[in-house]
Amino acid sequence: MAEVIRIAESASEVATPTLPQNVEAEAALLGALMIDNRLVEDIQLKLKPLHFFEPLHGRVYEAILRLTDSNRIANPVTLKPLFEGDEGMKEVGGPSYLAQLTGSGAAVIGARDFAAQIYDLALLRALVGVGRELVEGALDTSEDVAPLAQIERAETELYRVAEEGGADGKAKSFGEASKEALQLAEKALNSGGHLSGITTGLDSLNGKIGGLHKSDLVIVAGRPGMGKSALATNMAFASAQRLLRDNEDGIDPAKSGGAAVALFSLEMSADQLATRVLAEQSGISSENLRMGRISQTEFRSLARAAAELQTLPLYIDDTPGLTIAALRARARRLKRQKGIGMVIVDYLQLLQGSGKGSAGDNRVQEISEISRGLKQLAKELDLPVIALSQLSRAVEQREDKRPQLSDLRESGSIEQDADIVLFIYREDYYLAAKQPGDDHPDFTAWQEEMQRAYGLAEVIVAKQRHGSTGKVRLKFDSRITKFSDLVDEGYMPELRGS
Repeated sequence: MAEVIRIAESASEVATPTLPQNVEAEAALLGALMIDNRLVEDIQLKLKPLHFFEPLHGRVYEAILRLTDSNRIANPVTLKPLFEGDEGMKEVGGPSYLAQLTGSGAAVIGARDFAAQIYDLALLRALVGVGRELVEGALDTSEDVAPLAQIERAETELYRVAEEGGADGKAKSFGEASKEALQLAEKALNSGGHLSGITTGLDSLNGKIGGLHKSDLVIVAGRPGMGKSALATNMAFASAQRLLRDNEDGIDPAKSGGAAVALFSLEMSADQLATRVLAEQSGISSENLRMGRISQTEFRSLARAAAELQTLPLYIDDTPGLTIAALRARARRLKRQKGIGMVIVDYLQLLQGSGKGSAGDNRVQEISEISRGLKQLAKELDLPVIALSQLSRAVEQREDKRPQLSDLRESGSIEQDADIVLFIYREDYYLAAKQPGDDHPDFTAWQEEMQRAYGLAEVIVAKQRHGSTGKVRLKFDSRITKFSDLVDEGYMPELRGS
């Protein structure tokens, strides 16, 4: 094994002395693989050629994978023709080096341990690389330096290294996939509310979409005043409260219908959102809360509600003007630190893309980048992302003001990237705007219409990859901005063409 020691020494001389490595383990593993090709099946799922510190060893490993993949034997004899012209191989004595690698048959026993160590050391080297780039970037004091962008880039790279360390291969057998599907079905059965994902807090909506599912991008859209932020806040609270309650009951978090939530509010401040949640829980008008028009009894009720919500796993980030890259970096951090299981963005059009062109000319491309980034975030963190979205004014021009998919503002990519699209429609909002005078002949008819529609809302499921489209009727209390289920109400017929 003199050549193996020599290659280790030469590699150490060239590389930074402190760089994590074990060239002897690499050599031992390659020898074991050439002795017993069956070991390749397990090891190749995690270990890649780029994980080897010595480039020659990486090339030998790649050649072994190539031969075994085509059902050929990989040993020093079959590999020799592939390395006769390899300069790195010549430096260690030529293809005879391959035979030297198989000198110790004992390496076969520890092959998996060698592979694990090589992989771990590769992750450490990647970590060193991220740190080095971060230091070099921080020392750069040129005029166009962007510290926040460097931090976001570093977080992205760190998360990539962390995720790579936790992945044992992406492909799943049908048996594994069907087992997960069965677990979801069991969860829905045991929940008693058709809930296979994270709860929305509304049984009727859960029954229609099965809750909020991992890796899904859910778009909640509506015209201003329809209650988009209210519905999102209701969902956030219901999910966080469910997780808290399940934890107290000793239910495994993986089987809970709740999740810790990160709410990125680009429109309202954190205290405004907190006021909404407190209003919802205490039953006191949010307007009265803001104005201080409450009694001592109501204040005690408010204080009690606030105390109960102290440990609520709901995290609000109200930083304005976030870029999609910054939002993704912050979401990764919250996933790592707080274990969030759901992300809400209020709202999509207030996010910024990474482009530097004029906002008007590139707005469609920018929105496309943002919606695509949100979908990637949902898949990357394996959690539902709920993004609120504005609708175009085309809704106001129609006699029937119910939104359609074509009304999604500024980009068709929102519809394309979304797994579920929910529209909020409240007829009483439009009726209130058409109120005639008390002495007008149509006032009585308007009043009857208003009594019929007042406090009712529709959530229109316009797109759903997992099931059918349709409408869910809800009750909306604008006083405390709360959506709730209608008593003894089912679902309206499905939309035509769904």
